[in-house]
Amino acid sequence: MTSSISDPLLVDLLAREPLPAVPIRTMDVRYDHDGTTLLGHLAMPGGDGPFPGVLVVHDWFGVGDHVRVRCELLARLGYAAFAADIYGEGVRPATGPEASEVARGFYADLPLLRARAAAGLARLAAEPAVDASRLAAIGYCFGGSTVLQLARSGADLAGVVSFHGGLQVGPPGEAAAITASVLVLTGAADPVVPDSAIVAFQDELRQAPGVEWQIVTYSGAMHAFSVPGTDAPAHGAQFQATAERRSWVAMKDLLAEVLG
Repeated sequence: MTSSISDPLLVDLLAREPLPAVPIRTMDVRYDHDGTTLLGHLAMPGGDGPFPGVLVVHDWFGVGDHVRVRCELLARLGYAAFAADIYGEGVRPATGPEASEVARGFYADLPLLRARAAAGLARLAAEPAVDASRLAAIGYCFGGSTVLQLARSGADLAGVVSFHGGLQVGPPGEAAAITASVLVLTGAADPVVPDSAIVAFQDELRQAPGVEWQIVTYSGAMHAFSVPGTDAPAHGAQFQATAERRSWVAMKDLLAEVLG
């Protein structure tokens, strides 16, 4: 397979995982949620499977090249990876203010956010070559918040990984519904996820002793530290190569553990 990714920063990122002997397969996938057409992206290892599945949820700009690259990387590692479309086909904000407005609409309607994420997970699980008993979810920024909300809904997931996602607490007792191992990867200099949010999130999870979780904080890392090309330090967002590299390794370790 020849990747369609042309951004040199993402091409460099894609080179991190070696090409497998059997080429991976990629395709855009239309699916539906409650009358809304969604357009996701699927990357599959070569061969017949069954493969463990990983749901990938985009940042506030929607499904784009960054999550497509992450899906391709996961496929190189032997996972079937599906980039869910939370917004809907054609909703791809072009600017930060526009993206913020779209994302806020979903944060204000958590049942819809969770339902869109669940629709993506169901589409992944329905893929014939996917082992629906071995599923995990990862997400970036808005997507990191989304996969944590999906876990709170009691979704049948072995693991969830949030890359610089917002940390929301829920009603008393809600966290007990989480069945997944939770890995939160956050930046020590991220204004979107201040220390107070981390403490509140930890305190909530401590009240659910059956949930397995860990939080890793990267020194000097701002919001969106794992997204190549991000360079807005005045707004608290900047790519940091060290945190990006280490967070990817942390994710790989968790997925290997929980998905076998």
